[in-house]
Amino acid sequence: MARVKRGFKARRRRNKILKRAKGFFGSRSKMYKRAVTAVFHAQMDSYIGRRLRKRDMRKLWITRINAAAKMNGISYSKMIGGLKSNSIELNRKILSEIAIEDPSGFAAIASIARGK
Repeated sequence: MARVKRGFKARRRRNKILKRAKGFFGSRSKMYKRAVTAVFHAQMDSYIGRRLRKRDMRKLWITRINAAAKMNGISYSKMIGGLKSNSIELNRKILSEIAIEDPSGFAAIASIARGK
């Protein structure tokens, strides 16, 4: 009875995991068994991170809009409410881009939201 050493496919599977673990600290990037758990947890964290990134970006947009709205003499909530009542459908991402790139255009939008 000969010892079965597993072949090319097993090596390829292990190398795939080790390649994903490249750059991890210490034995997490060198030893297969440790790398498997490290990659598993890294994938879970990246899944969570993709969800958190969306929340963080929305917070950033709201902060930018609020700052620009305050400079134009209106609060963020009043501005969003005014835009909705005037049926102007600009999302927060676009509003924050306008606030940065075109302050005079944002001032015009703010005056519409204010009702003037």
